[in-house]
Amino acid sequence: MIDMPPLVLAGFAVLMAASAMCLFRVARGPTVFDCTVAIDILGTLVVGFCCLMGLWTGQDFYMNIAIAWALISFVGTLALAKYLEGRRYDA
Repeated sequence: MIDMPPLVLAGFAVLMAASAMCLFRVARGPTVFDCTVAIDILGTLVVGFCCLMGLWTGQDFYMNIAIAWALISFVGTLALAKYLEGRRYDA
């Protein structure tokens, strides 16, 4: 068994359950906007996983990965929203 603090273990369990619900919404979303929001939430959950891994291992590079992932996820969501709205990227 992996020696993990109970709070970190509970955090992983909550994030796994939320990820499963988001993947269900991506697969069965009635509109493309629901899928977009679910994908954006998955990006936020990945940031949470990275933060928990940083707490568990004590390595600080997980926080750097989390910050980079959050920025990339934000820009990707903006680009997808503009595409779905029908606007050009340079405007």
